[in-house]
Amino acid sequence: MTKFEKICKNLDQTKELAYKFAKLVEKDGCFINLYGEIGAGKTAFVKLVAEAIGITEKVTSPSFVILNEYHSANIPVYHFDLYRLENEGVKTITDELREYSEGRQITFVEWAEFSQNEIPFNHIKINVTYDDEDNRKYSFEGFGQDCIEIVKGLE
Repeated sequence: MTKFEKICKNLDQTKELAYKFAKLVEKDGCFINLYGEIGAGKTAFVKLVAEAIGITEKVTSPSFVILNEYHSANIPVYHFDLYRLENEGVKTITDELREYSEGRQITFVEWAEFSQNEIPFNHIKINVTYDDEDNRKYSFEGFGQDCIEIVKGLE
């Protein structure tokens, strides 16, 4: 495991971080778990990464539909939101979570803490927090060699 942290004081800094991250994951893909309070900036980060890799569809929060798919770039992007699923609901999509962790794609899972540990070994954990001045702190942790290399690339 390796860790990288970045404080973003404005949208331009967040965009710079998201674009850098996108360049690191767009070739081979990655499974990414997002953690953070409501309004912390999880979906905003996903939107910026999608923009950076060339997604042309409108990227929206999948809170009510559980999964949004985007196929307009050279690599597909899958965006899950587990917030509205209860324990039984998460059990119904664990096979999909495993399926979307394999192959060349970028998969984001918001509210991954509700996944009941159904997270693949190789993944990146991004924790988004904010302070009293509305700065965003992004903490990246890589699990598995490929993901560790991606996080190291952010340094």
